[in-house]
Amino acid sequence: MNRKQKKNLCRIIMAALLMVMLSYMPITGISRFVAYLIPYFIIGYDILYKAIKGVRNQQAFDENLLMSIATIGAIVLAVCDDGDYTEAIAVMLFYQVGELFQSYAVGRSRRDISALMDIRPDYANIETAGGQLEQVEPDEVEPGSIIVVKPGEKIPIDGLVIDGASSLNTTALTGESLPRDVKAGDEVISGCVNLNGLLRIKTTKEFDESTASKILEMVEDASSRKSKSEHFIARFARIYTPIVVYAALALAFLPPLVRLLALDMAPEWGTWLYRALIFLVISCPCALVVSIPLSFFAGIGGASRQGVLVKGSNYLETLAEVDTVVFDKTGTLTKGVFQVSAIHTDKLNGDELLHLAAHVERYSTHPIAESLRNAYGDEADGCQVEAVEEIAGQGICARVNGRSVCVGNSRLMEAIGVKWHECDAVGTIIHVAVDGEYAGHIIIADVVKDHAPAAIRALRANGIRQTVMLTGDSLKVADTVAAELGIDTVYSQLLPQDKVTRVEAMLTHQQKGKLAFVGDGINDAPVLSRADVGIAMGAMGSDAAIEAADIVLMDDDPLKISVAQRIARKTLRIVKQNIYFSIGVKVLVMVLGALGLANMWAAIFADVGVMVLAVLNAVRALFTERVKLDEKDVQDRGGLRQLRESDGGSSQKYSRCQGCCGEFHGIENEGGV
Repeated sequence: MNRKQKKNLCRIIMAALLMVMLSYMPITGISRFVAYLIPYFIIGYDILYKAIKGVRNQQAFDENLLMSIATIGAIVLAVCDDGDYTEAIAVMLFYQVGELFQSYAVGRSRRDISALMDIRPDYANIETAGGQLEQVEPDEVEPGSIIVVKPGEKIPIDGLVIDGASSLNTTALTGESLPRDVKAGDEVISGCVNLNGLLRIKTTKEFDESTASKILEMVEDASSRKSKSEHFIARFARIYTPIVVYAALALAFLPPLVRLLALDMAPEWGTWLYRALIFLVISCPCALVVSIPLSFFAGIGGASRQGVLVKGSNYLETLAEVDTVVFDKTGTLTKGVFQVSAIHTDKLNGDELLHLAAHVERYSTHPIAESLRNAYGDEADGCQVEAVEEIAGQGICARVNGRSVCVGNSRLMEAIGVKWHECDAVGTIIHVAVDGEYAGHIIIADVVKDHAPAAIRALRANGIRQTVMLTGDSLKVADTVAAELGIDTVYSQLLPQDKVTRVEAMLTHQQKGKLAFVGDGINDAPVLSRADVGIAMGAMGSDAAIEAADIVLMDDDPLKISVAQRIARKTLRIVKQNIYFSIGVKVLVMVLGALGLANMWAAIFADVGVMVLAVLNAVRALFTERVKLDEKDVQDRGGLRQLRESDGGSSQKYSRCQGCCGEFHGIENEGGV
């Protein structure tokens, strides 16, 4: 709780205690009036100030003016009849308690978002004349400067590699899951992550002209075209408040004038003024002012408990109306990491082929090497690895227990004169030659996230009309993933601007409902902003995507999209219930008050009672059932079953590999593509 919230809490407690104490003190007349003004001003001075400021700025008709007129009216009635001043103080108290709840919820969401955004690397390493590295702001780097990018850092500015070699994670920019190898003479763009080697780069652009900055500009342009739902309270106050104020004025003056001028009767100004003030007290929108924001923030709180960060109540409102969900592929529906999905052997069994390949790649930091080592999982088996030779852009050769083993791409096989086989399997093909003869190949592929199939089914159960996948990957990879997940429509080989074009076309043809886009890369940021509601992956997503999105999945689990939508729809149902109930009771009691059938205490009781019921109803939005998964959904979809053979049978699955000779050892890996 921040300082302002603590201050408001102290005001609430102090005003409540003073009100209770004064009710037991034997004071009357002007002393009683002055005494009750103390807690009234303690709890309501800011509301009175906002009302006066609104009148001065010609924006008078809001809840602050209505609260001020209603409570001042209650005090005037108490002065005239030597009545109870607690009515006015109670109204202000309930309003401030609601404001405190709202302020705390908003503050917590903002802190979470700020913490999430505070992961952006905002520096460049400049090489000084003495060979030392100095961290500077990226916009201070002139074109032609030499910057150094260490392993794990993002490339801050576009440039040309002048020294070093490494692999770059380009997933955030291009959507491609395969890292890009770079060496001296290659161009690199900002936003890529340096995975292993040290790179010295000569910048070719200013920071504002770099790729990452340009994409962020696209986000800003797209944001200006994005339609957002308007908050209910603002719409309600613009209509409700003027009507109530003018109705109260009419009630105070029209009946007496009619009695005086048309009926030639006593005008009874006091009676009708009393009824007008009761009318204003009844009309005070406490239930709506407190319960409606509280409903939204309870929904936001319920989503947070499920690992979903919603940046505002209007995004919940939009999410509830979504009937089309568009997905990015890499990092959103798939893990964006390599795993061994299959092995094809010519001379050796699958276990031995994987064993040799993993040992050849023992000292490499390339992501493909890491995936081979992870698949084998037993490096400390005493094997001797020597004479390791890495051939840039081709692969690695080494001697493993005296055997010559080469592991790499087709160019490496051709370079050493080994005839290799094509393969129709989807993924990256790693060829292996042993003692100058082709031994087989290993398929390494991005894998579908554990809950991705369940996420699509859950969305359909929610009533989602269409699911679409957009990706920069090849047509073959995209179609395979879409078929496995049951995606309705897929578009492949797209650049960032192509994704925006596709989404805009879908928005144009959208007849009803809203469109949500789910992504994680910096290339997804413009689309996230352009969609009716943008959903980003928070754990592995890029900073730009998280910043542009309206909703963030903190654990990158796509299944949480359906959970968030259920929360949004439940919240909207609660909001509508509170609106209909509150306005219905208000109108009924206001009519009774205008007819003289409701006194001040009846008005306060109706107002406070409605508010309490509405608040209790709003709190229900905090609680949402978790998604129940089928048995097949809780299996380890990404796990690699160990290759083992024994007298009792084998865990391997054998089938023919289309386009290959020999046997195909398809590892039982439900997450593979």
